[in-house]
Amino acid sequence: MAVCRSRTGIFRAATTSFPKSWFHSSGVLQSGPPQSGFFSPIDGVMLPAGTFSNRVAFITGGGTGLGRAMTTTLSQLGAQCVIASRKLDVLQHTAEEISSQTGNKIHAVQCDVRDPQAVSRCVDQMESQTGLPDVIINNAAGNFVCPSERLSPNGWKSITDIVLNGTAFVTLELGKRLIQNQKGASFLAITTIYAESGSGFVAPSASAKAGVEALYKSLAAEWGRYGHRFNIIQPGPIRTKGAFSRMDPTGAFEKLMINRIPTGRLGKPSEIANLAAYMSSSYASWMSGAVIRFDGGEYVSMAGEFNELRRVTPDQWTVMEAMIRSTKGS
Repeated sequence: MAVCRSRTGIFRAATTSFPKSWFHSSGVLQSGPPQSGFFSPIDGVMLPAGTFSNRVAFITGGGTGLGRAMTTTLSQLGAQCVIASRKLDVLQHTAEEISSQTGNKIHAVQCDVRDPQAVSRCVDQMESQTGLPDVIINNAAGNFVCPSERLSPNGWKSITDIVLNGTAFVTLELGKRLIQNQKGASFLAITTIYAESGSGFVAPSASAKAGVEALYKSLAAEWGRYGHRFNIIQPGPIRTKGAFSRMDPTGAFEKLMINRIPTGRLGKPSEIANLAAYMSSSYASWMSGAVIRFDGGEYVSMAGEFNELRRVTPDQWTVMEAMIRSTKGS
């Protein structure tokens, strides 16, 4: 077999000629890679009790999924939380459940973030109930998988209106009021790892999330003088009922995701909740303009050209090394 002289060529020539049996079967990995035992999640709240006492936190999309998890953690840490979304009944149910767990009041405020007038009314209601917030988490989102050639203008608009416009409307409405009242605050946006790279089949979400990141980086530079911090979390795959029902309706894609994550498991909502709480707290007062990738190593695993070599066995390496050493020339 001919062996190419470049390093890239050696790998490509070798792997295209090796039989499939040369690579580890993914069957074992699909039941849970063994390395996941090294990275077991720790349940419970990370920060000291009372970290957010006498502080108000506003969370969009706070009734379900990651928003609910972040609201729970902030409430456990003493925050008075205001959660907002379009479905008031879901918000009220969540508010009652979390309040019963933490003993702290959760306010439910209906808001369609796509509508700037609705956002203004929501902020009016919050301001009358709790005052302006110290913590703002823009978490409201929408997404679905679709080949871009099948994507309708309405499909594009439905996602970008929630993700990009909704985040902008909330951020600008609150930011202007906070500036007028000379009150500082922490703003946090929840985006995704593919906001940086782009991704096929979710073009509206990738584009909108990238826009959110540009907005937050811009305001971190501009509004620090007003006492405002802006940071971003890029989560990798974290199982929540709503997101996975739209993104992985058959359940087959989850196995592929786990196989390419170096830590060997999906993330948990409680883990991102602890990170969000830290980034929104005074413990992170010097953090602004930061983008934190939180994905178990998935992004770098997918990005490296040679990372699939992890599936080569020691015996196969012995053969490949002999082939490489026998190559003549530079």
